[in-house]
Amino acid sequence: MLRQSNEYLASAERLGQNGPPSTWGISMTSRSESALVTLRRIMHVTDTNARALARRTGLTLAQMIVLEIVAEDDRTTPKEIARRSGVSQATITSLIDKLEARGFVTRRRSEQDRRLIRVTATEAGRTLLANAPNPLYAAFSARFESLPEWEQLMLLSALERVAGLMNAETVEALPPADEPRISAI
Repeated sequence: MLRQSNEYLASAERLGQNGPPSTWGISMTSRSESALVTLRRIMHVTDTNARALARRTGLTLAQMIVLEIVAEDDRTTPKEIARRSGVSQATITSLIDKLEARGFVTRRRSEQDRRLIRVTATEAGRTLLANAPNPLYAAFSARFESLPEWEQLMLLSALERVAGLMNAETVEALPPADEPRISAI
């Protein structure tokens, strides 16, 4: 898609076209179709990765993300996990329940403030993470982090704009614990 955009810009310059992009010989419908095709490709890659991860680990992508967050900080709370993963506390509670039932995390009350619940990764949870890397997310994170700050901000802004165009601003970032993900763009 980026290559196509660059080709359109280059051809417009060669032809001396100075008008808005809509006059460069590409219809807005074609652009929206290209955007939707790109979104479908992204969804296909993430769905394929999630299914492969589930086959290797027996966990959903949402459960793996929660386990990764918990393993990073054994003093984390459900509220913090919900904030970092972009979902509600109710969804996080359900995901933690499932991980706890499988022996991958434990919950314990904070000794300093008994109102707080701390979630901790067990040895089994840490072993699972060590043996089941998530190559798509690791590769994306490494590539994204290597981009200049301005480009990271530009991409983040564009992705947030796309989410807005798709009415996804209030949709949780992870599917509910019991609901399979369905791709339909």
